[in-house]
Amino acid sequence: MARIVIVGCAGTGKTWLARRLGELMGAPVICLDEVWQPDWGRDDVAAFRSLIIDAHAGEQWISDGNFAQVTFDIRLPRAELLVWLERSELSCAWRAITRVFRPGQQHRIGDLAKVLRFIWNFDQINRPLIEANRVTYGPDVPVLSLRNNREISAFLSFYGGPRPSSRKFLA
Repeated sequence: MARIVIVGCAGTGKTWLARRLGELMGAPVICLDEVWQPDWGRDDVAAFRSLIIDAHAGEQWISDGNFAQVTFDIRLPRAELLVWLERSELSCAWRAITRVFRPGQQHRIGDLAKVLRFIWNFDQINRPLIEANRVTYGPDVPVLSLRNNREISAFLSFYGGPRPSSRKFLA
């Protein structure tokens, strides 16, 4: 049984890691970006929270995404581990740029400027909010920071998975 929350800046590889962990552990993966609909606004937060409560009711899950201010009170009290993915701004920007050109991606080139602004401002704006909510709702949840492919590979190996190639992870 495991309940893991994965957070980090856009472009760090949260979704890739969550899906890989889900495969290795046989756990459902909850991608918050897929739950939150593009046309939703502030009036839809209650519906979003209801979906998050239902999705996190199980005994095992991997939860991918930040949304700290509206979901940490739901996710962190049940979490067994919080994984912070920490990559450089340039790495995150490169990954965000390249993913809009991959077939089948939900990311659109029209949103790229907004995403790049988010990446460049993440450490000043979003990281402090995520950290404050983490301390409020999950002060006793262990935190693991993963900064590079080697650390991510070692983490996945702990769950029985083969080591991913650097090239595959960076793609």
